[in-house]
Amino acid sequence: MKIVSNDKLIKRNNRLGQITSIASLVVLAVGMIYSFKDTEGKYLTLTFASFIVGLILFQVGNFFLNKWGKSPRPDEKISQSLKGLDDKYTLYHYSTDISHLLVGPAGVIAILPYSQGGKLYYDVKRKDWRQHGGNFLLKAFAQEGLGRPISEAEYTKGLMEKYLSKIGISPERVDDSVLFVFSNDKATIEGEGSPIPYVTTEKLKDYIRKQAKEINFDPDTVIAAIQKKIK
Repeated sequence: MKIVSNDKLIKRNNRLGQITSIASLVVLAVGMIYSFKDTEGKYLTLTFASFIVGLILFQVGNFFLNKWGKSPRPDEKISQSLKGLDDKYTLYHYSTDISHLLVGPAGVIAILPYSQGGKLYYDVKRKDWRQHGGNFLLKAFAQEGLGRPISEAEYTKGLMEKYLSKIGISPERVDDSVLFVFSNDKATIEGEGSPIPYVTTEKLKDYIRKQAKEINFDPDTVIAAIQKKIK
């Protein structure tokens, strides 16, 4: 399998996360210092603003570090899970309009990774995935909530159609799809009824190989068009 990764973007966002995290500590420290010195309430507004800004910077920094700096990153987990696929497959990380795009005999697949813990299940009534349990502090401060996977998948499908059209590939010519990939080995996955296929990282490669046998897609045209676009 060939891997095309935007290392420049990864390094830049990792650096941004580090700088933002350090800045948050500085701002929070300033607010704390003034809160101790302010016995008459002269700097109440400054102290309050420092804590608000510091917490926002802390959230942003953690988001960037969790996605771009903390190893194994989502792209690293996906690459490792697909290790062993032949060279007919090309895996694109942050190199196209879709963050993680796999092109090969299994089709054109947008991979949406989720590393949340706890119980992850598809709620038929709400028509979306839900999370029960998991680390409360991570969800509160590191933005580890599950979000709205179905909405994200629908948005990604539209993004894929636009991207394929942009590189000169008719969406009707490819069997494009979106795939949820859950990487937390401590999570419990219950996805019955989900309109979007899902798989764990341990079973990702087997899933792709099975898909390839069923559709037997020729990826050369799509790969050539993508390579021409990103050069």
